[in-house]
Amino acid sequence: MKHTEGLEWAIHSCSLLAMVPTDFPLPARLLAEFYDLPEPYLAKQMQKLSVAGIVETRRGPQGGYALARQATEITLLQIVEAIDGAERHFVCTEIRRCGPTGVEDRFYTRPCGIARSMWRAEAAWRKELAAVKLSDIQKLGEDETPAEQAAKAIAWFQGKLQKG
Repeated sequence: MKHTEGLEWAIHSCSLLAMVPTDFPLPARLLAEFYDLPEPYLAKQMQKLSVAGIVETRRGPQGGYALARQATEITLLQIVEAIDGAERHFVCTEIRRCGPTGVEDRFYTRPCGIARSMWRAEAAWRKELAAVKLSDIQKLGEDETPAEQAAKAIAWFQGKLQKG
């Protein structure tokens, strides 16, 4: 399956938001700058997450984005569906019914084996994503980020937020 790059950006942004206190919202411009992303495009992804109830927008001078729920209550599947939609990725157009060998629809009693196989694989993929919490991703990030990079990130955000 191919996903938009916005999905990667959204998961990283949510993971970062999971690491900061909920009373400490981060502006979209800082999230974009931190990951060196185009702010307007990241803002679109954040808006999708907001509509889905994954993040919330806080207004005002100290405003920005914060998680709308605890990281333990947000799954990767919820983020995927917020960004890429909940529709099936594989769409069967029943081409087996076309062409010179096609027969009447009444002879096709169920979807083709290709579609059934793809849908089973997608169901397994969705089940796996539903089992992974944002808190799991946050923990992996904390464990796998070099201490030097984590210290630089903290200093970077402190410097940016102190400047206003």
